[in-house]
Amino acid sequence: MLRWRMRIRWYGQSAFLLTGRDGVRVFVDPFGELPEELLAERRRRQPDFRFDYAPIRDVEADLLLVTHEHFDHNGVGSVGGGPLTVRSTAGTFDTPVGSVIAVASEHDDAAGTQRGPNAIFVFSLGDLRVSHFGDFGQAELRPAQRDAIGEIDVLLLPVGGGPTIGGEPAAAVVRALLPRLVVAMHYGNEAVSFLGGPEPFLDALPEGRVERLGTSEADAEPLLGERDAPVVALFAPPL
Repeated sequence: MLRWRMRIRWYGQSAFLLTGRDGVRVFVDPFGELPEELLAERRRRQPDFRFDYAPIRDVEADLLLVTHEHFDHNGVGSVGGGPLTVRSTAGTFDTPVGSVIAVASEHDDAAGTQRGPNAIFVFSLGDLRVSHFGDFGQAELRPAQRDAIGEIDVLLLPVGGGPTIGGEPAAAVVRALLPRLVVAMHYGNEAVSFLGGPEPFLDALPEGRVERLGTSEADAEPLLGERDAPVVALFAPPL
């Protein structure tokens, strides 16, 4: 029997493998080898475009969740093990971890007309309630969305701005949901050139205790803070 409550491994961008104490594995938003034509097109528009996270390989899961259909989130062929897949939809689903709620949201602040829909996933691993926000881009969380998400312990949140929230809007989501642990994702670093860094978000959330980890994998339990003083974890980019 595994002794920890939940283990978190970040693969870069919004891709995570979450493993519960019972060994059940949930993978969210995988990416694979990026097509050369896509890279060439991006570099034509942005000459310094960089996406240097290693393609995800040799990983298996029992449940695979995809928040939306963009190249850096929907590489379902990268995950083996024959997982049950919940992909780019809203609703409530029976899965290997029990009930998974997929809350409809948007990838932009224009009702999804610019970047399309985005699913916010909510589920439990053991006694920890988790929410993954995908590429949430709304100006703010709507009351009905907040109510559907409910009380959570661990929030995986985009903080880099640009195509998603960052800065004060990201801090407002934390204050609306009051998680004990915020895992920052989808932000600029040495692997990614087209997103902003996490600093505006960290500045906007002074009540958060920042933990800059020297690894891309960690147990959740030692990182849990308080609901009015969460830990904000910055995992080391997996290069």
